[in-house]
Amino acid sequence: MSYLLAAMQPEIGRFVVLEGIDGAGTTTQVARLVERLRASGVSARATREPSDGPVGTLVRQVLTGRVVTPGGRAPAWTTMALLFAADRMDHVESEIEPLVARGEVVVSDRYDASSLAYQSVSSGAQSSQALEWIRTLNRHARRPDLTIVLDVPPDRAADRRARRGDAAQLYDQSETQSALAAFYKRLADHMPADRVAIVDGDGTIDAVHARVWDVYRRSFGA
Repeated sequence: MSYLLAAMQPEIGRFVVLEGIDGAGTTTQVARLVERLRASGVSARATREPSDGPVGTLVRQVLTGRVVTPGGRAPAWTTMALLFAADRMDHVESEIEPLVARGEVVVSDRYDASSLAYQSVSSGAQSSQALEWIRTLNRHARRPDLTIVLDVPPDRAADRRARRGDAAQLYDQSETQSALAAFYKRLADHMPADRVAIVDGDGTIDAVHARVWDVYRRSFGA
């Protein structure tokens, strides 16, 4: 009877995020983790931020320079923080929450840690006031069960972006990427430390995936 009752219980959904600087390999490792989970019999779905929703599409256009303010300048960091927060809530309400409620494991390529990192670094101050304001904007967003940071040297990440032939984006300057890498190393200072894991993102795709999978298994007993 206890076995039958257990079998009737719905799966417990989870929300996992991969973070890192541009070129850290988050997109590749999200795909590999979802593939591994599905191979293990777990219902899993990949997603990303900026999302594919209406606000996320606008954000992607801003990042690639297709949308600029009068005079040709990029939007201020405060404007970007608001846009990312709006996209995040749409992402949570339209995709993340429904999938997790159905018992799926949702693996996102970036989430609110990206806002804490990118907007605070681009503010030029990384002040406690800037960080607190960004947290306030995102206070209603669902908390990830686990955030995995892929730690990659900025020069190695830049080489990867160059090999891919990526178009230059808003935050691609080397100084910015170095500051972001330093921030991500300290991410546990800005989020619940027991839900943050720093993983060496340097190496082959298979080697990095093995590290990510090990963190996932140890975190959830999978």
